[in-house]
Amino acid sequence: MSRLNEANVILAKEIIGRYPKARSATIPLLHLSQQQNGYVTNEAMAQIAQLVGATSAEVLGTATFYEMFKFEPVGKYLVNICGTLSCALMGSETLLHHAEEKLGVKAGGTTEDGLFTLERAECQAACTEAPCLQVNYRYRYKVTTAELDELLDDLAAGRLDGEVPPHGTVARVRQHIPADKGVGAVHPDAVVAPPAWITEGAK
Repeated sequence: MSRLNEANVILAKEIIGRYPKARSATIPLLHLSQQQNGYVTNEAMAQIAQLVGATSAEVLGTATFYEMFKFEPVGKYLVNICGTLSCALMGSETLLHHAEEKLGVKAGGTTEDGLFTLERAECQAACTEAPCLQVNYRYRYKVTTAELDELLDDLAAGRLDGEVPPHGTVARVRQHIPADKGVGAVHPDAVVAPPAWITEGAK
């Protein structure tokens, strides 16, 4: 399904209700769409635009700023191998070429069975753990070619289903804030004075 399904529309409205301005929920709703479909569709972006009071172009402009959002189908497992300096010095190019041979696709490709998409990534902020990679944005550190083979075999066999959810799943536990536990966010247009922490600091 390209648009948010009925259950996710209800959830989307709950998420929107957490923010003083509906547009602030754009990114969480994009994640919701990607979790449902595996990627963000044009239809979903148009629907999100309607829900938050934006244009489709504004939602697309937000989504395309972030690498994590995909706009065409990817594999169940998105394997990102870091290729930036620290990882490159520790052998990430060898690791990437090994992955290409193992999976039978070049970086940027998806295996015929739809299980794996392989990508070369920019810095993953784990330079001391080079070479590193991510599977659906879950880290693996100091990866050798043998460890990569084992990882891919385990993923293909379903042995890591409890550890690595399908692409698009940001978290297994969704945040829920009871109405009486909210922070009481004030709509920006209703703010008439500086925040308390500024006035307290000036004393």
